[in-house]
Amino acid sequence: MPILEISVIPVGTNNASIGDMVTKACQVVKNKGLEYQVTATSTIVEGDFNQLMAVAQEMHSMPFKAGAQRVITNITIDERHDKNDSMDDKVEEVIDRM
Repeated sequence: MPILEISVIPVGTNNASIGDMVTKACQVVKNKGLEYQVTATSTIVEGDFNQLMAVAQEMHSMPFKAGAQRVITNITIDERHDKNDSMDDKVEEVIDRM
């Protein structure tokens, strides 16, 4: 299953803190019912490719709706066709190797 890592950075706001806008962007994922993990610098989401693209677009748009004048969004997509892999599988594999 494809995995999306996304970091949404609002710029041009009146506040140095971005926690409220990041929370709103993450709420988009939660509302879609997709599996996700929030990290200190990004959010990781599992879903089919089209779901991930739709979620990325909506998350990117969220800070504009909250008043940001500029948004920088970084995404990475990890998709394998040779085996089924999940976020948890990837983490467990690393932990097992340690």
